[in-house]
Amino acid sequence: MIKYSLRCDQNHQFEGWFRNSDDCEAQIHDGYLECPFCGSRAVSKSLMAPRVSGTRSQNRSQTQPTLQAEPQEKTSQASPAPVADGAGANAPVPVTNDGAAIDPKALQDMLRSYRKHVVESSDYVGDKFAEEARKMHFKESEARGIYGEATIDDVKSLAEDGIECLPLPVLPEDQN
Repeated sequence: MIKYSLRCDQNHQFEGWFRNSDDCEAQIHDGYLECPFCGSRAVSKSLMAPRVSGTRSQNRSQTQPTLQAEPQEKTSQASPAPVADGAGANAPVPVTNDGAAIDPKALQDMLRSYRKHVVESSDYVGDKFAEEARKMHFKESEARGIYGEATIDDVKSLAEDGIECLPLPVLPEDQN
């Protein structure tokens, strides 16, 4: 999956994940993408810096808490992520649909509340996340909310099988 920086005609910036560049271009051309801030379908790629990471062996061993999405009838190709991680002075300021800036503390509180809800209403499956997600997807076990750890390769493999999952938000206290 490739993460692209996108921008609408109202100059709102957001991100989307795509299988490849052709999928991104096709979805932009066909009007499938919509700005999460204003709903505009006039979307284009914006400038972005490639993320340089460690070696492949390091990437394979990295895990991140992951959330199994609820079963859905229809899936979307792009997953816009309008919330900036704040990892730089030039990071865009999150805004509401009407363009007003979001208070960073309020945003952290919302993410904290979301994460708490997921943890309290889902089963922790540890490093068996990919295995459990596949069992539910192929109806070998009852569908339920789960969270746990998955390697990048696990998440890519789940996506190839049509199984949606999302990372849990990383909170400031998780960095300690």
